[in-house]
Amino acid sequence: MSYHDIITIEPDKRGGKPCIRGMRITVYDVLEYLASGMTQEQIIEDFPELTTEDIRACLEFAADRERKLVSIPLA
Repeated sequence: MSYHDIITIEPDKRGGKPCIRGMRITVYDVLEYLASGMTQEQIIEDFPELTTEDIRACLEFAADRERKLVSIPLA
C-alpha cells in the first residue's frame, strides 16, 4: 500500500497539514515521536488507533518530500 492511501490533507483539519487517515494525528507528530526516540511499539501503545503501516506511511511521505526538494546552487 502506498502512503497516498493513508496520508490525507484536508484544509479544515490541523491547518491543512498532512494527517493519518483523516485523523488529527499529523505526519509531523509521528516523525517527532520517532525523532525523540520512541519506538513504533511505544507510539502505537500511546495511540492505539495507529498501525505500523501508518507509521511506515509517514516515513515514506517524508522521504518522498525530501526527494522532491529542489536545491539551489550557491554562488
